[in-house]
Formats: sequence, C-alpha cells, structure tokens
Amino acid sequence: MEGVIKTLNDKGFGFITVEGDDKDLFFHGNDLKGVNFDDLKVGDKVTFEKASSEKGPNAVNVSLV
Repeated sequence: MEGVIKTLNDKGFGFITVEGDDKDLFFHGNDLKGVNFDDLKVGDKVTFEKASSEKGPNAVNVSLV
C-alpha cells in the first residue's frame, strides 16, 4: 500500500494518510524498513503493509517511495 506521512511525533511514532481511506494509520519507528525515523518528513510518500494490533490497524514495514 502507499500513503503520505501526515504527522510525526518526537516520541518516535506518526500517522500515515491513505488515499481512499477515511482513517489514518498509526506507525511506530520500530516498524520502519530501510529508513531512520529522523529522516522522515511530513508529506513524504511511503509504502507499507497494513497490520492489526490490540489497539487497531497500523502500518508496518514502512519505507520511503
């Protein structure tokens, strides 16, 4: 799947906006693949896989396009 970084938090997590989906997906810095959290910027295009956790859907294997 593809999306755009909507927000980043200094605690190491953020949210991805997915086109055609009304809910943003949570991601954690531990779920990045091939990129460091500090290198991400709001508006960056990313690819990811959708997963589910105890708290709901989230993004894993997040990497820059």
